[in-house]
Amino acid sequence: MFTSVGRRVELIQAFRSAADRLSADVTIIGADLVTDAPALYFCNEHMQVVRISDPLYIPNLIEYCDNNKVDCLIPTIDTDLNLLSENKEKFEAIGTKVLISAFDKVKVCRDKNYTADYFISLGLKSPKPVNSVDKYEESVACGQAFYPAFIKPKDGSSSIDAYKVNNVKDLRVYADKIGDYIIQPFISGAEYTIDIFCDYEGNPVYITPRQRLSVRSGEVLKTKITQDPEMIEEMKVLCKDFKPCGQITVQLIREESTGGDYYIEINPRFGGGAPLSIKAGADSAEAIIRMLLGQKLTYIEGAARDGAIYSRFDQSICINP
Repeated sequence: MFTSVGRRVELIQAFRSAADRLSADVTIIGADLVTDAPALYFCNEHMQVVRISDPLYIPNLIEYCDNNKVDCLIPTIDTDLNLLSENKEKFEAIGTKVLISAFDKVKVCRDKNYTADYFISLGLKSPKPVNSVDKYEESVACGQAFYPAFIKPKDGSSSIDAYKVNNVKDLRVYADKIGDYIIQPFISGAEYTIDIFCDYEGNPVYITPRQRLSVRSGEVLKTKITQDPEMIEEMKVLCKDFKPCGQITVQLIREESTGGDYYIEINPRFGGGAPLSIKAGADSAEAIIRMLLGQKLTYIEGAARDGAIYSRFDQSICINP
């Protein structure tokens, strides 16, 4: 079962293809607030849910999973990660595994202040955030920060209200607009996403770096699989501490002048571009089905085809035939 399935058609198709290859009897259930979300029409069954903020959201999901013997619950958006992580044991008490990491780790991901500190605690580089324009100005005066700066919501996603800013005047304008924000030095360089898939115990199965060649509204349009040994080793360090459950994505910028990797974000769920790593050979959809069948998974080095480039496009489906 996928929560907030929305437009994740490509992800649903990846699971259907994996089930067909394995000759596994898999029922795919899509849950969403609306009944016309396109990905619902690629699922076997639908569940219309209340808003995530509604107190009945988790009880309704638990009741549905219990009544329908759902084996596995998979989140796809940021807004229900904390809730699902907090209630993971309630789902598992009825036999539904939730592919979500531990609550303390999810909390680190959802607040960008904690995320930067977490990367730094692992010995990885990350642009240090502050929570006020005045503090950022103090850091600039001390030579600890610089312009351009980057301002974004502390719990944001999909690049919504994220801005590159060249001076303090504009920084104050965007700060007033966003409200609860962080400010970091803007790192110029190539952007990468690393798709990581781990088993229930947090042991990595696939680590797939890919360069973000073209992006729209925070989601990748064109990507290149880039089996970079340095990034892979850095992610092994992260996995050892984070112990991800299922799929996570990590974002970084390789600074153009020094070549240093600056890590900026962790999304403890399937990212929008995750199906591209699946298509390239790091098939986490198949891995999840194998886990549900009781099979033991091991780490596969370089599973995705190095250098493969994928370009994405939109399609449509009639919802009232």
